[in-house]
Amino acid sequence: MSQDTKSCMVKDLIYWRDVRTTGVVFGSMLVVLISLAIFSLLSVLAYLSLACLSVTFTFVVYKKVMGAVQKSTDGHPFKPLLEMDIELKEDKLKSVIEQVLKHVNCTTSEVRRLFLIEDLVDSVKFGLLLWVLTYIGSWFNGMTLIILAVICLFTLPKVYETYQVQIDNYIGMAKAQVDNVLKIVQSKVPFLKKKEKPQ
Repeated sequence: MSQDTKSCMVKDLIYWRDVRTTGVVFGSMLVVLISLAIFSLLSVLAYLSLACLSVTFTFVVYKKVMGAVQKSTDGHPFKPLLEMDIELKEDKLKSVIEQVLKHVNCTTSEVRRLFLIEDLVDSVKFGLLLWVLTYIGSWFNGMTLIILAVICLFTLPKVYETYQVQIDNYIGMAKAQVDNVLKIVQSKVPFLKKKEKPQ
């Protein structure tokens, strides 16, 4: 499966192109995350595995009983899945590792740049973001933030797609106001001006 096909599938999920599929994925993710917020990881994994095993066991027994009653020789109901190749291929794994390393290296250099004050304005913005995150961290724990992120992932893109014109207008007005304030602050405090990068 190509990268474009995968990204297309994810996009279709997020934008609710197939309501049933998105509903199942969104609902399953929400149930697992809420379960993890209430129970331990080990309990959730054990219960999910037990539920899966119960379903497959019941299905296989049902098929075998029906086969015996109807005297048919259909074989194992999960034969295609049992014969499916699930081994990790080295070439696919290499490309994934390369992508991960690229992102890790990019993030590391950006964090170094921000912490070592290469650009004063960017570091001040980063400091303000960290300060805001301390308050968010005191209000919510990590699992709650992940649940909120999943809810936002499945709602905000669809809301934006539906009300794109109005949202873009408001974002444009807010951006203009922020740029205005930044210009005023930079004119009053000269050392906050961004350094011109050498050509």
